[in-house]
Amino acid sequence: MRTARTGLNRRWFAAGALAAAVGVGGAAGVAATTQPDATAIVGATVFDAAGNAPRIATVVIKNGRIAAVGPNVKPPRGARIIRADGEALLPGLIDVHTHWTPAGDPRLTPDIAAAYLAAGVTTVNDFNAAPESYEPRRRWLAALDTPHVNFAARISTPGGHGADWADTATTKWVNTPEAARAAVRAVAAYKPDVIKAFTDGWRYGSAPDNTSMDAWTLAALVDEAHKHDLKVLTHTVTIDKGKEAAQAKVDVIAHSLQNREVDQEVVERMKANGTFYAPTLAVYEPGKGGKAGDPADPKVRQALRKFDYALHNVKTLHDAGVVVALGTDAGMPDTPHGTSTLRELELLVRAGLTPTEALTAGSAGSAKALGQFGDRGSIEVGKRADLVLVKGRPWESIGDIRKTDRVFVDGRLVFGPGAVRRAADAAKAMPALPAKARIDDFERADGRTNLDTLRTDNADGGLDRTVQISTVIPRGPADHALSVAARMAYKNNAYAGVILPLSRGSIEPVDARAFHGLRFDIRGDGAYTVGVNSLTGLWTAEVSGGPAWKTVEIPFTALKKEAGFRQLPGPWTADDLVEIQFGGGRAPGQKMWFEIDNVEFY
Repeated sequence: MRTARTGLNRRWFAAGALAAAVGVGGAAGVAATTQPDATAIVGATVFDAAGNAPRIATVVIKNGRIAAVGPNVKPPRGARIIRADGEALLPGLIDVHTHWTPAGDPRLTPDIAAAYLAAGVTTVNDFNAAPESYEPRRRWLAALDTPHVNFAARISTPGGHGADWADTATTKWVNTPEAARAAVRAVAAYKPDVIKAFTDGWRYGSAPDNTSMDAWTLAALVDEAHKHDLKVLTHTVTIDKGKEAAQAKVDVIAHSLQNREVDQEVVERMKANGTFYAPTLAVYEPGKGGKAGDPADPKVRQALRKFDYALHNVKTLHDAGVVVALGTDAGMPDTPHGTSTLRELELLVRAGLTPTEALTAGSAGSAKALGQFGDRGSIEVGKRADLVLVKGRPWESIGDIRKTDRVFVDGRLVFGPGAVRRAADAAKAMPALPAKARIDDFERADGRTNLDTLRTDNADGGLDRTVQISTVIPRGPADHALSVAARMAYKNNAYAGVILPLSRGSIEPVDARAFHGLRFDIRGDGAYTVGVNSLTGLWTAEVSGGPAWKTVEIPFTALKKEAGFRQLPGPWTADDLVEIQFGGGRAPGQKMWFEIDNVEFY
């Protein structure tokens, strides 16, 4: 028999770097007056992304917003003056497609945020966070210098792209219009900023296709999302699925249509339904990361051909009047945070857009795609003072966009000379909470632990995946336990299990140094693995279960650190714990069951 050692290691704490979402809106612009808290940027050539030609002007910032713009504006008395002669002042860049996944180290939150700020990116969409994590992430990252982040709730199909590795708490699975509406209503309770729909299962011809969302389900999803005032961005990469997305009134196609050249039908549907286009060229660029490959390799030739279609199609759609936004898919392999946004601008120019058009796509176009243009995306009175000073003239030479000098978010200088990092930016995690002894006795009827965290299933992923059911069952007249039953997938290392987060969304670590170990009741049909996730990795111990209940105590000293996937150097400390896991593996196709109760630290 196999244990769940490998399986448990596949699903561990992914505290991806994210930032606090900030609400849209604000007071109308006011004339510059004498204010001691005002800032005036003087002497820069302003590219406002509002249709005006670049011009030398003064921009006054007050209370985080642009208070005045113009060549004859006088700095208010007592304002902080920033001389920017010879530099360009641009709206902050907006990247509508990122995944703030950990690049091996989940503690990199402030560093990834800093990478975006260093590139002049002041707003991003994150397509990776579980809804349970929104509230703690917003609290945590409100204390950091970060871009604004819009959290995207994920919806896919069973076995579809985006659901091929994530649990159903992170990605909702739907395959009917009724299920789509129910999924939108469920995630809306967490107050996401947008919806990400994974609708196209085509795997670029290099892997088996995943299941795709049908047109009726997608149309119902979009309609329900719009009733909740939520924009929908969709993973769509083929022409036929692009037509369905546009017909369903999807707000943004968040990838390139790249299996052939776009035709007039897709152009007309996108224009008629106001669908924006964010081609994410940076993630598809062949040869990135120094991996050019063998030109004779069929997969390399295919990648080059698809990229040619992607370049052609963004130019065709732009020229036809479809509004282009900027997205990168940053966080994917060889698509680094921050610099990929700048590379996307260069690739838009390579596709045939002018530098001015590319810069406008990366600011005003993205803001319009998200419905946030009334709040940001251009340098106009009343809008957020999300601004970038660049040494150069990027509307003439797009490569100058890499010469970032200073960056402002809500008027605060967050990068460049004079910027001061906040104390929280130096931390790798939120402050640890004191651990509570009782983790879960399974007496709540709402699927949540004693810690008010959401239990999640932890089965393997892929097209052929283990089928698992976990449910609370009676253990006695006034007692309950958690039952996990599964049929293993037909593959090696198939596994099933359950995760008990120690804090909501597994974001805030807990300090369990006041305890000696983990105690629980268990019964089952064989061998299992108990795991304790920390910020440095997964620590496990083996346990067995028989037909009768037994109480097991596992001292922290008995836990062994797993090797491999996302395991970081460092000893056991017990002060950075995030999850408790129970799981097991069996041979392909076999069944497995276990029951647990009274999980606690002792």
